[in-house]
Amino acid sequence: MWLAAAAPSLARRLLFLGPPPPPLLLLLFSRSSRRRRRLHSLGLAAMPEKRPFERLPADVSPINYSLCLKPDLLDFTFEGKLEAAAQVRQATNQIVMNCADIDIITASYAPEGDEEIHATGFNYQNEDEKVTLSFPSTLQTGTGTLKIDFVGELNDKMKGFYRSKYTTPSGEVRYAAVTQFEATDARRAFPCWDEPAIKATFDISLVVPKDRVALSNMNVIDRKPYPDDENLVEVKFARTPVMSTYLVAFVVGEYDFVETRSKDGVCVRVYTPVGKAEQGKFALEVAAKTLPFYKDYFNVPYPLPKIDLIAIADFAAGAMENWGLVTYRETALLIDPKNSCSSSRQWVALVVGHELAHQWFGNLVTMEWWTHLWLNEGFASWIEYLCVDHCFPEYDIWTQFVSADYTRAQELDALDNSHPIEVSVGHPSEVDEIFDAISYSKGASVIRMLHDYIGDKDFKKGMNMYLTKFQQKNAATEDLWESLENASGKPIAALGLGSWLEQHHSSLHLTFCLSQCKIYLFFSCLGEDCPQWMVPITISTSEDPNQAKLKILMDKPEMNVVLKNVKPDQWVKLNLGTVGFYRTQYSSAMLESLLPGIRDLSLPPVDRLGLQNDLFSLARAGIISTVEVLKVMEAFVNEPNYTVWSDLSCNLGILSTLLSHTDFYEEIQEFVKDVFSPIGERLGWDPKPGEGHLDALLRGLVLGKLGKAGHKATLEEARRRFKDHVEGKQILSADLRSPVYLTVLKHGDGTTLDIMLKLHKQADMQEEKNRIERVLGATLLPDLIQKVLTFALSEEVRPQDTVSVIGGVAGGSKHGRKAAWKFIKDNWEELYNRYQGGFLISRLIKLSVEGFAVDKMAGEVKAFFESHPAPSAERTVQQCCENILLNAAWLKRDAESIHQYLLQRKASLPTV
Repeated sequence: MWLAAAAPSLARRLLFLGPPPPPLLLLLFSRSSRRRRRLHSLGLAAMPEKRPFERLPADVSPINYSLCLKPDLLDFTFEGKLEAAAQVRQATNQIVMNCADIDIITASYAPEGDEEIHATGFNYQNEDEKVTLSFPSTLQTGTGTLKIDFVGELNDKMKGFYRSKYTTPSGEVRYAAVTQFEATDARRAFPCWDEPAIKATFDISLVVPKDRVALSNMNVIDRKPYPDDENLVEVKFARTPVMSTYLVAFVVGEYDFVETRSKDGVCVRVYTPVGKAEQGKFALEVAAKTLPFYKDYFNVPYPLPKIDLIAIADFAAGAMENWGLVTYRETALLIDPKNSCSSSRQWVALVVGHELAHQWFGNLVTMEWWTHLWLNEGFASWIEYLCVDHCFPEYDIWTQFVSADYTRAQELDALDNSHPIEVSVGHPSEVDEIFDAISYSKGASVIRMLHDYIGDKDFKKGMNMYLTKFQQKNAATEDLWESLENASGKPIAALGLGSWLEQHHSSLHLTFCLSQCKIYLFFSCLGEDCPQWMVPITISTSEDPNQAKLKILMDKPEMNVVLKNVKPDQWVKLNLGTVGFYRTQYSSAMLESLLPGIRDLSLPPVDRLGLQNDLFSLARAGIISTVEVLKVMEAFVNEPNYTVWSDLSCNLGILSTLLSHTDFYEEIQEFVKDVFSPIGERLGWDPKPGEGHLDALLRGLVLGKLGKAGHKATLEEARRRFKDHVEGKQILSADLRSPVYLTVLKHGDGTTLDIMLKLHKQADMQEEKNRIERVLGATLLPDLIQKVLTFALSEEVRPQDTVSVIGGVAGGSKHGRKAAWKFIKDNWEELYNRYQGGFLISRLIKLSVEGFAVDKMAGEVKAFFESHPAPSAERTVQQCCENILLNAAWLKRDAESIHQYLLQRKASLPTV
């Protein structure tokens, strides 16, 4: 499953280069202690106790589900008939299954060759989403058939078997019936053993209106009139391989499609809304390239005869990897050749790569329990980049990985209320909490570090061994380590990789001293607990910036190593390629020697990015001054790389949000304009001959940054182009729309907002609607902010997109943040009812409150969610409160020095 990006925070895994004076180490201890005391005072230092939970008993298990469902697309109900071939492993007089929001009408069990035994009672345990079927006599060991007739609701919660609203080309509102079962929602469509390790085969039939498309995991093997209603047909699908319930899927609706065959002969289709088949061609091209790539990489063929990719109108996640029927948000699958921007193409490529990787890693071999979710998501989040790099080398996608995943994971991993990659989960509400940047992005970063350590050849060999050994079965992390160890001959398990999975934020401080070519490395601790880490370390120099001059595995608290033939004028850089999952702090002298490598671009892009990001994180942690980071940022004046600028822009955005709590917010905007003006002038507004994908991304980023900061020339040109666009004189290119929309709204009035809302209503593409929704929060006037918030909950905005509208308001301004928080409190009942039990509620909370920087707000947020519980977002609430305290401490610590630096800088600049 694909989730969108999370907001940044602090990171504390670091290496220090250069001998720190004793006060620095004292600061690290006291900072950690003070922070924990503050967290304890607010009750934020530890997660609440886990809710009681037991997995299903093992006395009865399924072999095959024969399932027939008949959805009613008008009344939003469905009828179901289940005949499950089951194995009674231990004599019992009851069968316990998962069941939620379903009413069982009748149930019986017929032992093979014996008479049917009717259940005499259905005991629903709603809190645990279970049902116990009681029988009047004991079910003996052996096989038999469990029959259940039941009814359920096509809900509007975007989980289970639910309804999705769409508009036909003629303007009529209709509904499709679609599914989203991961993590624990197959039980809302049919009673089942809804645990990933309880696998079975599935024979699925759907009774649907004859003018509708019906899809499931497998290919259609029969389609015949339904005897009771001439307007219905019964569609029967081929038997699936052995698989987990969360990967089952079915869709009933109106769709067009485009199709092709991969070079391996697999039928690939992309289903689109009616009339938009053309918009499926890009994803089809990516999918047709991706399947053979994974087949070759794993040396395991794709096991099904077909794969369908389908765009769903109302969809909570980005996409879901159901085996053979992958579901997507429209914006994650559809590309309009004329109206889609470059970033949308890249996103579609990454999401398709991610979901198709799951067809092997997750579907063919599945994690044994949700504790091992990272095995699915971390791996897919890594290999999607490998796949996109293969299909689109011009995207420079691995540099983007560092900004999008590696640093994002470190930011969340730094919090006391983070969690290890592997975390014990039980109750369904706990499962939803771990679909976050740790499972996805830290998991991917650890896989990337491991791949770099093992080498691609042995890594591929290990993947093949793992997938071959465990195909159609379940596996745990240790099974992957064993396969990689056998393939590479390297002691993977002994490397201490468990420490990277089972612990979060290392609390280590590695001092790195360079003196006469000798390097002294030693650990010191940032907190009360000091876990042991094994850290793969690479060191490069300006002599050959792209090659490691030295590679070591630091496996003990102190090490001495020698770096030979380093000249006095050469820079030394730790963590080549920003692959090792740790932060690096340099002494002042070593940092100073690296600045020319930034200015003359001799330091590779990914290392320029990593250096700047580490410094920013250290400043937020209070280990260095934020002023030092601002000085380094000014060294990026010649920077040409999109991803480096993107990361720098993101960090300046975080700093701008922080300083919106001060009276010198405009001074940081002047700094932003000074930093971004030179690259803005070089790029201009219009593409030049020979430019490509990354140039388009960079232009949009830079113009948006300058426009938002109020750069006069950018604002004037944005207004001119916006006027021409609205009047139909010169339509804006897709890549310029976001920066132009953002700029005119930020510096516009009520008329501007009305025009934007009109463009939103007229837009036929969901991508364009989302593009507008994401920037509406930039408006600054209080009455307009309120208008945008009201719009967020209107019928004009799809349920999954309300979150980004409210989040945009919270991130748009200081007043917007307060208004968004009040709006959430005032409308909590409606919002919680809409998103409960899913990750969107966590996303809403995170986007809305994390920008606060006053201690008392942490207490207010905590108090609100104590009286308005959101079980699946408990960890998110803790993390947000911790981030508010971190922001407040950062502001108290550095605000005055930042202000003085900006004033001095302004005074020293030549007047124009």
